Amino acid sequence: MALDYSAPIKFKVQALLYPTLQALDFNTPSYQQNGHIPILHRPLMARFWLEYLNGDPSLVTSLLENNHATPTPSQEIVAAKAKTNWTKLLPVAFQKNYKPIVSLHGDPKLLEKLPGLLDVRAAPLLAETKVLKAVPPAYIMTCEHDVLRDDGLMYATRLEEAGVDVTVDHYEDGFHGCLSFAFGPFRFSVG
Repeated sequence: MALDYSAPIKFKVQALLYPTLQALDFNTPSYQQNGHIPILHRPLMARFWLEYLNGDPSLVTSLLENNHATPTPSQEIVAAKAKTNWTKLLPVAFQKNYKPIVSLHGDPKLLEKLPGLLDVRAAPLLAETKVLKAVPPAYIMTCEHDVLRDDGLMYATRLEEAGVDVTVDHYEDGFHGCLSFAFGPFRFSVG
């Protein structure tokens, strides 16, 4: 949509609250750190992606192991992985002592089964820089205790590199869905 100049409606801002922006790496530092924290954990996130992409639920393990990347990946995968390379896109403070987890085996047919993994309409983090240059300013909210934290932070970096104005609010004591707990008996101050 960013490059569709005939669109009658032009967005003025993108407001992303703990966004999911890619399904190529389920082993970013935030997935490693928060993979078993309640509300949204790694296997559940992989399942959500499979449901969204109309994929076979039996592929959860393949997604979690990043099996779309084979020992000799296609140019398409190499280009996509460069756009999700957290060792370059994440501030060092969020990388902590985590290391990239690379699959030594892979399923070259996984992308045939799930072509939507590389579709920028589902995974905006994979968009080309020329597309990102055309998007409106962004507000991105991330939470420390959320598997999706790094998606938001990497997207912020890519947008900034493309010259887009970005405001990031990171909540150190936040968790996925914390805004739902602003009122009522289960109220949290971060909500």
